[in-house]
Amino acid sequence: MIRSLRIVIRAIVGIIAFISLYLLAAWLLPMITVNNNVRQPAHGTLIFIRSNGVHTDLVLPIRNTQKDWTRELSFAHTASQDTAMRYVAFGWGDKGFYLETPAWADLKTSTAIKAMFWMSTSAMHVTYHKELPEDDHCRALRVSDAAYSELVACIDSTFLRDTGGRLQWIKGYSYDRDDCFYEAQGTYNLFFTCNTWANDALKRSGLKACLWTPFDKGLLLAYAPDKSVVP
Repeated sequence: MIRSLRIVIRAIVGIIAFISLYLLAAWLLPMITVNNNVRQPAHGTLIFIRSNGVHTDLVLPIRNTQKDWTRELSFAHTASQDTAMRYVAFGWGDKGFYLETPAWADLKTSTAIKAMFWMSTSAMHVTYHKELPEDDHCRALRVSDAAYSELVACIDSTFLRDTGGRLQWIKGYSYDRDDCFYEAQGTYNLFFTCNTWANDALKRSGLKACLWTPFDKGLLLAYAPDKSVVP
């Protein structure tokens, strides 16, 4: 009995210690930024980092001289089918969480556990915009052709394609009239969240990013208007 009690106590202490270390890292590491010496180019592509308060999207122009997303994405996959959109937002995340939790009130314990512990697949949430006003939840930055090309490649490689190389639309799911979902690569977990994905894409593109961040606040802070720098 005493031995069993000791095992339970050690397990509880271990869980508390793990959660404490995780939260400490999630608070400290986003404050450490990489690619700090980059500067905004005189000419380049305007992109956005946008958060809904929890989740980060990378927002790119629908088409420019380097990439035309309409060759792979389809406006017909949205309820509005509005072809006048100018920007497209990409947000990677846990498929079960995305499709089964349109609002926080819909969150199930089983969905959360699967998402945190490598037990689910992933999806790409694609949302179209006509304009994006810059505010506390949306940062605008101009990037070089080289950085943009790498960012496009990072996003492109995240989609899961069929044997013909086509994107796989997840039919029947959306949050509003201007969004849809596609199958994606990778597995969501405590250490690689939707925000970590966005941060890593920026980092791999040579853009300013956090050393590591599971939450959106790190990226928004890194690109605060008074100290935003890009290549």
